[in-house]
Order: sequence, then structure tokens, then C-alpha cells
Amino acid sequence: MVVLGLETSCDETGVALYDTQRGLLSEALYSQVAVHAEYGGVVPELASRDHIRKTLPLIDRVLSDACLNKTDIDAVAYTSGPGLLGALIVGATVARSIAAGLGVPSLGVHHMEGHLMAPLLSDEPPDYPFVALLVSGGHTQLIRADAFGDYRLLGESVDDAAGEAFDKTAKLLDLPYPGGPHVAALAQTGDPERFDFPRPMVKHPGLDFSFSGLKTHVGTCIKQLSDAGSLDEQARADVARCFEEAVVDTLLIKCRRALKQEGVSTLVMAGGVSANRRLRERLAEALGKDGAQVIYPAPSLCTDNGAMIAYAGALRLARGERDSESPSVRARWPITELAPPVNGEAA
Repeated sequence: MVVLGLETSCDETGVALYDTQRGLLSEALYSQVAVHAEYGGVVPELASRDHIRKTLPLIDRVLSDACLNKTDIDAVAYTSGPGLLGALIVGATVARSIAAGLGVPSLGVHHMEGHLMAPLLSDEPPDYPFVALLVSGGHTQLIRADAFGDYRLLGESVDDAAGEAFDKTAKLLDLPYPGGPHVAALAQTGDPERFDFPRPMVKHPGLDFSFSGLKTHVGTCIKQLSDAGSLDEQARADVARCFEEAVVDTLLIKCRRALKQEGVSTLVMAGGVSANRRLRERLAEALGKDGAQVIYPAPSLCTDNGAMIAYAGALRLARGERDSESPSVRARWPITELAPPVNGEAA
């Protein structure tokens, strides 16, 4: 079964073809970073317009790359939430139109389940059960996965997500959007011990996160440096490094706590922030000492992409799931409300 996957939940248009027999056939991604950078963040209406412009040309590209025709598509999967409502509507409309025209089934996919499945597209996919850290601009969650569709939320951010904190800190440091890569680059020359930033909620029981207070602390520090006339380039680098260390420490402590609590030895990471080099290094070192392992998707699959939607869609389609007669998209859709897959064979 060849599944066309469409990801249009935010500011990246992702398209991919996944074959349940041969694996990932082709993928293409268009990033709208340049469009939104001027505004310092994602503008929903502009995101929707760009999805309209780019989705069909990207579909043609992945078909060409895979040496397939539209008639070779057996099903269409698309992101139906959570995300920007207008952007989701664009993807759903295109997907269902293509499916109707070809006479094949379509299926809306949960965006975070896509991220959760992305590491399983690697050459050495993890075995169940595992704990997943989904960490991006809009989400920071710890989830236990015992099988496909069998998930339990262990903890999540009660305010800002980690990626959101990176974006806001970047803005405070006059860095471009998106903030994560720019903060990480500036942090490379910073002193990790110059400022003592808090590690939010690590002394609290449980596995929830909070990054809003850390961002406020960074803002106060930057204002004090600016008022004193000492916010030079080295000071900015030191702030970036100490902020990054605080986020990494917080995620590391919570991940180790989750693995110990759940009695599993595999951590799966996905989402844009999972591409952070320092986070990867620290997790690999710490979990190695604990006798645990950490698995990441390929770099191209860390951020939003069509491959994860095609794959997650293929798994559910192979179990007999299909869109209803009147499917809907959901801007907010907690993964705890995701219906378990129906019985059937896995892809």
C-alpha cells in the first residue's frame, strides 16, 4: 500500500510517499521560515497561503522522485490536528480531494503521533515499550508507548514549551526566528557557569515541565546587563549558553526520572528541539551511565515532515481505519483523546 502523507499543521509543508512493503519512497519539505522571520514568529494566515501554493508542486515532486504516478497512490494521510486551524484545513481539503478523485481512502492523523512514530522510520527502530520525549515549539511531553496507539501521558509543560522558550529567549537576545538554532549557535562560545538560571520544577514530584519562569529569569538578566552597559557579545553568548544548559538539565532530569519510574530502558526523542546537539550529547552520556539508550529520528525527521504522517497514517490505514463521512480538523487535540487503533494487521 502506497500512502501519500501531507503535513501542514504549522509553518512547514511536508509531503512524502510511504510504501508498507518498501518503506519510505520519497519526501519533500518546504520551510516557511523566511516568510515568518520578518514578523518574529508564525503568522497563521501567511502559513495557510503558503501551504496552498506549495502542496501540489511538492506532491508532483515526490511522485517524480519515486517514479510513480498519481494512480499508484493507494491512500492519503494528512495532519488533522493539533495545529493552526487554517493550515490544517488546507491540508485536509487537498488530501480529501485527491483521495476522492482517485477513489482511495483518506485518514486524518494526530500530529504528535506522527512525531512519536518518526524514530521508527530509522534503520534500527526501537522496541516497545519506550518512553518518548516530544519536544518542539508547541509541545513538551513525556509519553509512555507500549504499542502503536497504546500511549500514556506521563507529563507535559504547564505553560511554555521548550521550543517556545528558545524562541522567546532568542527574541530577548535580538536573534532571528526560529530561535532554537540561533540560540544554540550563539551558546557555543558562552560560559556555562556565568549565570545561575533555574531548572524549573525539577524539585517538584512528577514529570510536568514549566519554562515560562526560566524565560522571565533570562529577560531580567538581560535587562540588568543592558542597564549596566555590559550586554556585549560575550555576555549575550553567556546568557544563551546558561539558558541552554538550564533547558537541557531540566529535560535530562525529567527523562531519567521517567525511565526509572516506568522501568524501561529506551528513550525516544522527537520534535524540533531534539536536534539540539548539546541535548543529544548530554542525554547519550547520562543514559549510557544508567544502562539506558536514547534513539532519535534522522535529522530531516526531527522537525515537521510528511514522512511521519505517511507512516503513522499507513499503520492506522492497515488496521482498517478510514475518515468518516464528515471528518474535522482540531486546532487543539490532546494525545490522551486519540482513539486506539482498530484491530487489524500492522503496516
